[in-house]
Amino acid sequence: MKIIQIVRRFGPVGGMERYVWETVLALARQGHEVQVICEYCTEGRKPAGIQVHELGKMVYRPRWLYYWRFGRRVRAWLKANPQPGWLIHSHERTGVHDVTTFHGPPFASVRDRPWWKRISLRVSVQLWMERRELRVAKVIVPNSRVIAQQLAHYYPEYAHKITNPVVPGVLLGVVRAPRAVPSDGGVVGFVGYEWKRKGLPLAVEIVAQLRKQRPNLELWVIGPKEDEVKYLFADWQGGYRLMGWRNDNTYFSDIDVLLHPAKAEPYGMVISEAMAARVPVVVSDVCGAAEQVTAGRGEVIRLQASITEWVMALDKLLTRKYPVTGFARGWDMLALEYAGAYRDVARNG
Repeated sequence: MKIIQIVRRFGPVGGMERYVWETVLALARQGHEVQVICEYCTEGRKPAGIQVHELGKMVYRPRWLYYWRFGRRVRAWLKANPQPGWLIHSHERTGVHDVTTFHGPPFASVRDRPWWKRISLRVSVQLWMERRELRVAKVIVPNSRVIAQQLAHYYPEYAHKITNPVVPGVLLGVVRAPRAVPSDGGVVGFVGYEWKRKGLPLAVEIVAQLRKQRPNLELWVIGPKEDEVKYLFADWQGGYRLMGWRNDNTYFSDIDVLLHPAKAEPYGMVISEAMAARVPVVVSDVCGAAEQVTAGRGEVIRLQASITEWVMALDKLLTRKYPVTGFARGWDMLALEYAGAYRDVARNG
């Protein structure tokens, strides 16, 4: 098949971008012809055998205007460079696609907010772009069941287009060696650049409570800048590390449990990465990846649960005697699932 992928940044530089990058490479490995239309490629060396069309960098702010302008540039490029016979798969707010993938919650959730927060040009344009994206698409692919449910809730008129989720793959890398955790210690990891949404304040509260039982317990924070979050540890006397952003995930070999009490998390690739590294996880029930957290891999806790429930779940995994069940989902599997969706589109016109 001939497939065009649309993404603003083409490269493994974020959750959505990694998803697109790995899917493109996997599709090419499976013999499909692939082109990419993007604002720019983040990698100095473009993948061999894949045509990458860079439209040029744009001013990022305001974000809603940036999205609109990118969509217009894509439409203009396709008009100037017609691609008959090519199926178009977008990961952005465009209006020229056959297939669209939703990597985050619908913007339409803004309709649940007070009226004075909905009356603006920014909100109107974002809602218009989102509805256009769904209206134009022949197939809508959520990347988690959470997003599928939200899309069906806010846009019931397009629910018939929504497919089963195509959840992200995971690269197998570092694996945590089995070891006993000291009864008075252990290492809890928190990973996330968007630390407020991913629940760092709650994680700090949970670990602080557990440190009363485990005085040598440490919390490692990977992602946010130190000066942004240091105030959360004002009452601590040691017991934490602020490690900033990391391009690798070798820290999984030293972490005993990943704690991810996110307030909103469409998927949460760090959860699947931790499970692949055989690090058990404690996550909130609003994480899309919670569906992959089986009893052998960790615990899923209600976001509204008491601190005591979170502490008990964390302590349970630190004292566990059983080995962690591994998690494997290759990117080639995603490519196969998408190829099936593409064939359905081609067959049904």
